[in-house]
Amino acid sequence: MSPLLDTPVEIAIVDYGMGNRRSVEKALEHIGARASITSDHDQLRAAAGLVLPGVGSFPRAMENLRELGLDELLRERVASGTPVLGICLGLQLAFDSSTERGGAAGLGIVPGEVHALQAGALKLPHIGWNEVRLTRSDSPLLESLPDRCAFYHVHSFAPVPADRCDILAEAEYGAPFVTIVQRGSFYGVQFHPEKSSAAGLRLLANFAGLCLAAAPVPG
Repeated sequence: MSPLLDTPVEIAIVDYGMGNRRSVEKALEHIGARASITSDHDQLRAAAGLVLPGVGSFPRAMENLRELGLDELLRERVASGTPVLGICLGLQLAFDSSTERGGAAGLGIVPGEVHALQAGALKLPHIGWNEVRLTRSDSPLLESLPDRCAFYHVHSFAPVPADRCDILAEAEYGAPFVTIVQRGSFYGVQFHPEKSSAAGLRLLANFAGLCLAAAPVPG
């Protein structure tokens, strides 16, 4: 498969010790982006866009981000209009709080909370391919994606945005849950685009395009 990007763009993957950083890096390189894994503040500020990956516990992840000063940096970059993509736990961390393991405060970028999936008799964590239904089609993140397409999920919790206007897509596992959000320049997906074949690569290429459009023009 040829790269999906005509023009390379610098995207930094936030390294706070959690998440499948290398597989995200490889997927970004596959679409034609220049990707780096770093916790260096100068590198994260210089990149045209950031990816916040994540696998594991919400409270532990927030602790790691705070220890490295990355919580304030992420808020700063979103406030400045820099595209930031949260993947799986990285999506959840953008919310005000989570009920996981007794609860913890999040980054507060997207109003709302993260709750356990209401899966009924279904097994948790929810692992595998699941059809995602787009509820809005006006976001550039979703360009060239069909209204319904499958992505690979691995999670037991999902966000509940306070404002339904922030929701781009939902899926169902026992009950409906939110799986794509956008708030300003923050984009978040509950699934793993780097493990989601052509649709996942298309979404990552769309995000890279957003980073390219937002990058300062060299003077």
